[in-house]
Amino acid sequence: MKELLLGLRLLLGSGRGNRVRFLLMVAGGAVGVCCLAFVLAIPGILNAQDARQAARQPDCVSDGHHLCSSGDRAALGLVRTDPYGSRPFTRVFLARGTGPVPTPPGLRAFPAPGEVFVSPRLHDVLKKEPGLSQLLPGKERGRISAQGLAHPDELYAYVGMKRGELKDGSRMTRFGMSYAWYPTVESSALDIVRFTLAGVVLLPLAVFLAVCARLSAAARARRLAALRLLGVSRKGVQRVNAAETVAAALAGAVLGLGGYWVVNQVVSRIGLPGFKWFPSDGSLSWQSVFICLVGCPALAWFVGRLGARRAAATPLEVRRSAVAKPPAKWGLLPLVPGLGIVTGYCVLGATGHAPRDTKLSSILMPMAVVLVGTGLVLALPLLSRVLARRIARWTQSLSLGLAMRRNEVEPGGALRVATGLVLLVYAASLVQGVLIELDQVSRNVSPVQIYSVSLVRMSAGQQRALENIDGLRGHVVEVRAEAESDNADSLSTTALIATCSQIRAIVPDAGACVGDRLVRLVNQTVGDYDNVTKPGESYSLPLAKGGDRRLVHLRIPSENLRYHDWPGIAALSSSVLIPPSSLPVGYRPANADLTLVSDSDPETVRHVLDAIGAVDPTIEVRPHGINVDALRQVDVVKTLLAVGMVLGLIIGVAAYLVAAADRAVERRSQVTALALLGARPWTLRAVQVAQVVVPLAVGLVLAVVAGKAAESSYLVTGGGDIFWDGEGVPLLIACALGAVVVAALGSLPLVGRRIDPELIRRD
Repeated sequence: MKELLLGLRLLLGSGRGNRVRFLLMVAGGAVGVCCLAFVLAIPGILNAQDARQAARQPDCVSDGHHLCSSGDRAALGLVRTDPYGSRPFTRVFLARGTGPVPTPPGLRAFPAPGEVFVSPRLHDVLKKEPGLSQLLPGKERGRISAQGLAHPDELYAYVGMKRGELKDGSRMTRFGMSYAWYPTVESSALDIVRFTLAGVVLLPLAVFLAVCARLSAAARARRLAALRLLGVSRKGVQRVNAAETVAAALAGAVLGLGGYWVVNQVVSRIGLPGFKWFPSDGSLSWQSVFICLVGCPALAWFVGRLGARRAAATPLEVRRSAVAKPPAKWGLLPLVPGLGIVTGYCVLGATGHAPRDTKLSSILMPMAVVLVGTGLVLALPLLSRVLARRIARWTQSLSLGLAMRRNEVEPGGALRVATGLVLLVYAASLVQGVLIELDQVSRNVSPVQIYSVSLVRMSAGQQRALENIDGLRGHVVEVRAEAESDNADSLSTTALIATCSQIRAIVPDAGACVGDRLVRLVNQTVGDYDNVTKPGESYSLPLAKGGDRRLVHLRIPSENLRYHDWPGIAALSSSVLIPPSSLPVGYRPANADLTLVSDSDPETVRHVLDAIGAVDPTIEVRPHGINVDALRQVDVVKTLLAVGMVLGLIIGVAAYLVAAADRAVERRSQVTALALLGARPWTLRAVQVAQVVVPLAVGLVLAVVAGKAAESSYLVTGGGDIFWDGEGVPLLIACALGAVVVAALGSLPLVGRRIDPELIRRD
């Protein structure tokens, strides 16, 4: 306890320079803890959004009256979700029952027929796009409160209707389920976020906090060595040093948590692209607060004790500035297995044996990323010393020779400045690989968009209205036909009711189409094996005209119509073509789907979906190739990755600024001594630049190579089609060159214009 109090007294009474250094440590720790708190808050934000989604999902729980099985007592609910760009637009149609009526979350009462309650964001969208109101039959009566919304930007609406208008509605007795149907981020996507943030934020953050705890390491070591010579024990010296670092880390943690509260209040109200949350969602749990208030000081305690080890063991060597021991080779230990894992995955991908065991890969890949990142930090001093010794032997340049001799004697000094920038370039490569994988998931390369609408319970007038929507390329009707013979290969098949002109409008090549007879369809894009029907098999097609039912018998012909469909998306999936003229007049298929085809540009897709909703807002539309929930998750994940990169950039730059400022103070006496010996200012500046740039260049080369290997191995384990990304190499090289330029410019102010001999008076 005495040593801890001594450390605090030295902190407060050791001069202005020491207090400035303490404030610098506190500021650095506050920045780091604020970034850490943001990372720890992300799971809580996602869980809060999922909890509100689960609380508003319609559910039916049977009681003694069996409300879920029959009768009109239970209310009816129907949920429809359509894509609005890359965001889901959800409408919940509700109809009262004769029994108790549940209240939807975010509303004060159950919506009456003709009443519409919308989210605040949807209210703003309806002002800009009045045509969207066709999907919401009724008049807007109010807004949904935050309790009923997953996030502030959600497009959500409750629509009250009469019971007879909800033909497809399901009985419901309450709102609320134990899980969300469509979570904000699926567990697999959340693993991607965790994987990336671990490499982009947490690893640089640990290095940054360690750098802050090691400020003015040389001056502090001399002071601790003096205490050791005065009779303080080894452990006591370590406690004295740890007391100062822990005090700074604890003060920084408190300031960092306060800074996060301010940032959360501001950013949650402004929002991030594709991701917004309510301020209460970003509140930290007590576990996160514990990690920030205890974990960061614990790291500072460990670093402080480790930093005082040499002063406690050999105080005379420290006071006399003896040459430090070269860095141990164990620093290469994490780098070797990390590179071994990523290299192994790269080899498997290159040889066409990409692994599909996601459980093993989900463990090995994050481990490899952390090992490689840690190895880059620990191996740089050793590699820098070896390189500095060899360059100093053959160089004829005075500036380069002085710089390399200093790096050989003190290889870790300049690398404290470079470590943050090296990890930043390494993290940029990892994020680039994740974005490539996400782009493979979300990219729509098809020139057409296909929509399927069920014709069951749809009138002939509504069908004609759908077929005449502006902007459509064409339309066809697909119907299910049942097998009549036991020797058929399939129990049913899909028949296409269309003319040749309709087929030519929706596929690139319809072949030699003859529209007056039954033909078998063969998609040349995939081959004949895609058609399960065989010539001679018999099927029956059910038709209806009012209350009259009729079966039309089909015999699969031997004549084939060979056509080409769109790559990546199929407009036709039927086995046989039926000319409309061969069907009885006035009869319609009893169980059929209407397939609509349009261009795939977002404006056309939005127009077609709005027009379908204008025909009947309760129609269920299945847009092929558009997974609106997947697109929303991709947007959220991209935003979180962008946040991680911004945090990584802040941490990397902060680590550089803190370490550069600390190094400027430590190097003043050495620069002054060289100036008094006659070294010119430009020579001193060249020495300072070379001391930082040469080891930084070595680290950046390793970061680019290791980062590209880690990126490629991640893509190999991701199951996508792209393993190697040559287009991203110029960007990484540009980032590396930018880091070198920043480090070089930051080294110039180390040499001032005024020489102060007082700095070396004691030496």
